[in-house]
Amino acid sequence: MARGFFNVPKAVNEPVKGYAPGSPEREELLATYKSMFNSNIDVPMHINGEEVRTGNTRNITPPHDHKHVVGQYHTADKSHVETAISTALAAREAWSSVSWMERASIFLKAAELLAGPYRAKMNAATMIAQSKNVHQAEIDAACEMIDFFRFNVEYMTDIFKDQPASAPGIWNRVEYRPLEGFVYAITPFNFTSIAANLPAAAALMGNVVVWKPSDHQAYSAQVIVDLFKEAGLPDGVINVVYGDPVMITDTVLASPDFSGLHFTGSTHVFKHLWKQIGTNIETYKTYPRIVGETGGKDFIWAHNSANPLQVATAITRGAFEYQGQKCSAASRAYIPASIWADVKKHLEAQTSELKMGSPEDPSNFVNAVIHEGSFDKIAKYIDAAKDDADADVIIGGGHDKSKGYFIEPTVIIAKSPTFATMTAELFGPVMTIYIYEDAEWEASLKLVDESTEYALTGAIFSTDRYIVEQASKALENAAGNFYINDKPTGAVVGQQPFGGARASGTNDKAGSAQNLLRWTSVRLIKETFVTPQDYKYPFLG
Repeated sequence: MARGFFNVPKAVNEPVKGYAPGSPEREELLATYKSMFNSNIDVPMHINGEEVRTGNTRNITPPHDHKHVVGQYHTADKSHVETAISTALAAREAWSSVSWMERASIFLKAAELLAGPYRAKMNAATMIAQSKNVHQAEIDAACEMIDFFRFNVEYMTDIFKDQPASAPGIWNRVEYRPLEGFVYAITPFNFTSIAANLPAAAALMGNVVVWKPSDHQAYSAQVIVDLFKEAGLPDGVINVVYGDPVMITDTVLASPDFSGLHFTGSTHVFKHLWKQIGTNIETYKTYPRIVGETGGKDFIWAHNSANPLQVATAITRGAFEYQGQKCSAASRAYIPASIWADVKKHLEAQTSELKMGSPEDPSNFVNAVIHEGSFDKIAKYIDAAKDDADADVIIGGGHDKSKGYFIEPTVIIAKSPTFATMTAELFGPVMTIYIYEDAEWEASLKLVDESTEYALTGAIFSTDRYIVEQASKALENAAGNFYINDKPTGAVVGQQPFGGARASGTNDKAGSAQNLLRWTSVRLIKETFVTPQDYKYPFLG
């Protein structure tokens, strides 16, 4: 098909604002943060375009100041979930048949609104309720979300251009239809952009959605809803419910019209959902699509040819940005003995400079972990390591939840490659390092590959190209996003499609055409211009 018909604006990555002292964007963001921090937001559910308030509310509290209430959100009972499903299905008839150009224009407008008037508000909400510093909020809640919207539109048009060949007298074409039914989106607290993209990606392809955000992301979820509404998203296309996740999920998965799950969260929950869908398979009108990005135990592996300063920097950034709460955060490392002293020296110097506190102070590199349950789990592992003869806590190890859920960036040296913090997913600012003998570098690669059930992200460091090639081959199944001489975090939409395999998910690559294809059901149409009228083929004589 001609490119002109699909002449949508070319997608480009949104530039990251610097927020340097005295800059206009810094002043605007901090003023917005202060105003929103001291306000009292009331977050309703959103069903068929209506704000639904039940009076059954839960407080929204900043993780870095958990005694301060910034608002509340309303929770559902079963009837609200059933209404969200029925209204989504009612909206499907119009939404699924609307021109792809109209759908594209909504999300392109959302991108421009977010790049402009919504930027400070989206970032501030993320900083307040998810405890992200200025930079982490900017690269997530602004830039990555904008990139998702822009690039998804471009990928959609590329998908539609993919058409079959036609023989003389025949016209073959495919329609990329939405799924028959509705999609259930379950989103995490840690990335505002992911929370927006999971329902938006399905909706862009013509689907209707029931969206359950994380309770700990309700503040920025409300800003996302406001953004979609102003961009022109019709009522009922994306319906938002909060509350008991078991009740909501049981209600959704009992519907015969359930047609797809778009999930980011824990491996345990995803496996349970998969089993539940399988148990209910006789109920559904169609086989549901299951797309999930789950846990990780992401690694850094270094060869003795690696630059120690580069390795240390990758650990500091990869493990401690956003308190290690990125799906891609580095949490285990394998360092050869010959360069360990230098890596340790640089690591100690860098971590000694890291400030910890409220996101309102842009000089704080580290903020709070998301909630008390997460804090308690991480602190328990750290304290156990302090008392274990098979480990040494060499950096950090402190934690305090009196005001906020603060855990110091912590580095543990494990004397065994199977020590608990080398294999367990912690989702916090804890890096565990195993030091191996230089001659055992090939065996250490096997440890990287086989020590955990996950395969999300990983990084290798070496200046020897032969080693790079061999390590890349040895670890080909250990990470869906694999980094050479760089930290294993920071995937950019349009550059590094994101997703892992094994227990880390279905590897459907968010931020790519592969993911969007999962939300389509293809119909092939063959049209014959001169229809045969005799059944006989030449071989019959």
